[in-house]
Amino acid sequence: MHIEYDHENDLAYVSLVEPIAEGAAVRQFALETPSGSALNLDFDEAGRLLGIEVAGARAGLPEELLRRASRPDG
Repeated sequence: MHIEYDHENDLAYVSLVEPIAEGAAVRQFALETPSGSALNLDFDEAGRLLGIEVAGARAGLPEELLRRASRPDG
């Protein structure tokens, strides 16, 4: 599992499979949480969950987790 966090856009991505190949996510399912963050679940063509995008990550994920996450720019 790998977590990446874009502080400027308050967007996190939790990769459950490493690495996720370009184009591997062929289906997405969107959910809104009670905390106000939005989740986008990425699935491959076999129906396996590849990763979870969290928009509004500060509202939905623990601060400590976001501090330890890698940044998208490296």
